[in-house]
Amino acid sequence: MIVPLFKVTNMAEAIRYYTEVLDFEMTDPNDNAESPVVDLGRDGWNMQLTTSESERLFGSVVYFWVEDVDTLFAKYIGRGLDISLRAGSKVHQGPVDQTWGRREFYVTDADGNTIRFCKLIE
Repeated sequence: MIVPLFKVTNMAEAIRYYTEVLDFEMTDPNDNAESPVVDLGRDGWNMQLTTSESERLFGSVVYFWVEDVDTLFAKYIGRGLDISLRAGSKVHQGPVDQTWGRREFYVTDADGNTIRFCKLIE
């Protein structure tokens, strides 16, 4: 199993973003906003947030395969996903059919970590 690790500066805000906007759940009952590492899960995916790693870890990227990128994007917009922060990026503004055969959209947190939600174009 591969578990991506995202460096964050504000654990409480990161937990809120990933759980309230992006549907992740905290998977370790001992984790909280004061924890140096927090385990998250969603649909069989696992990842971690950390405030204790090297300063060079900011800006990780991970792909998650989903069934319906359009519905998922609309849900996140309804929860307050702020797309104005990445106004120059089409793929942050909504799902895009890429030339490499995937329909994708990206979300980037306040620390520069990006999740790319994608589905193969049929």
